[in-house]
Amino acid sequence: MSTDADRMEIRGIAVEVVRKDIKHLHVGVYPPEGRVRVAAPLRLDDDAVRLAVISRLAWIRRKRDEFQRQDRQSQREFVTGESHYFEGRRYRLDVVVSDGPSGIRVRDAGWIEMRVRPGTGCDAREAMLYRWYRARLRERIPEIIAKWEPRIGVTVADWRIRRMKTRWGTCNREAGRIWLNSELAKKPVACLEYVVVHEMVHLIERRHDDRFRGILDRVLPNWRHRLDALAREPLANETWRTCAEA
Repeated sequence: MSTDADRMEIRGIAVEVVRKDIKHLHVGVYPPEGRVRVAAPLRLDDDAVRLAVISRLAWIRRKRDEFQRQDRQSQREFVTGESHYFEGRRYRLDVVVSDGPSGIRVRDAGWIEMRVRPGTGCDAREAMLYRWYRARLRERIPEIIAKWEPRIGVTVADWRIRRMKTRWGTCNREAGRIWLNSELAKKPVACLEYVVVHEMVHLIERRHDDRFRGILDRVLPNWRHRLDALAREPLANETWRTCAEA
């Protein structure tokens, strides 16, 4: 698929160019800093790629400005009063040290209560919250898959949750398996649903080509709105490759 990677500077913007066996050129702008990446057909020379990027400069600069204004989460310490997100809403964390059972629950008035045993350190609290997020996703994902399998016309043989630093989701077409980023527990349910549908469509079409976008347009007409909403969500203390594409 990918054959060459190159870099250009176009009107003061660094652009990564990857040439592939595809029909159409695609331009992506990625958070957190607005990195620009072009997937270009093998037949296009540098001049053609440069002209295509120049024609999209206004859009590229607008997306880069949006990413620069996007909220960033600092390194989490898992202490009382700290902000954490769940299903698109910001909550304050209330750490309750107790000899009783440990656990996490959403409490009224915008609080997530974390009950921990004495001596539970930052790493253990982080692991505890991570397990809670995974559990909430396990409750949500089956109903989303069941809803969309007949609409898309695919069967998901298996799905899994894992931490991913560069993607919201990925899939294995041969196995009919999809993976979803555990960070999606923090995002609005509509954004989670978009990522699930996105990966399910990849079970039909591997590439982000016209056929892929055509299927998304048919089954989920507002998918671009959901993608934009996901891109506007606060970023964790990681480097994400959520793509704005033209």
